[in-house]
Amino acid sequence: MARRTELSELAQGFALLSDTTRLGILKILAAGPRNVSALCKTLGLKQPAASRHLGLLRMGRLVVGTRKAKTVEYATEAANLKALAAGIAKLTPQK
Repeated sequence: MARRTELSELAQGFALLSDTTRLGILKILAAGPRNVSALCKTLGLKQPAASRHLGLLRMGRLVVGTRKAKTVEYATEAANLKALAAGIAKLTPQK
């Protein structure tokens, strides 16, 4: 049986993934790092909206940002996405 803290963390991961914009960001970042301008152009977002979603994904440790001169380049945090997928697998009934 999963511990309460594990379930709580899993629920937070689901909440982050329940938004189509955040899923779109993760899908784009899965192909490689991007800055906010590139994400805005690809997803048709305004910069404040993209930054808000990226902030939530950073707080959930699903993306990381690295400063490159005057911009920040974002990438997926692969280990945390794998951990989230493993948590989902634990909830899937075994056949």
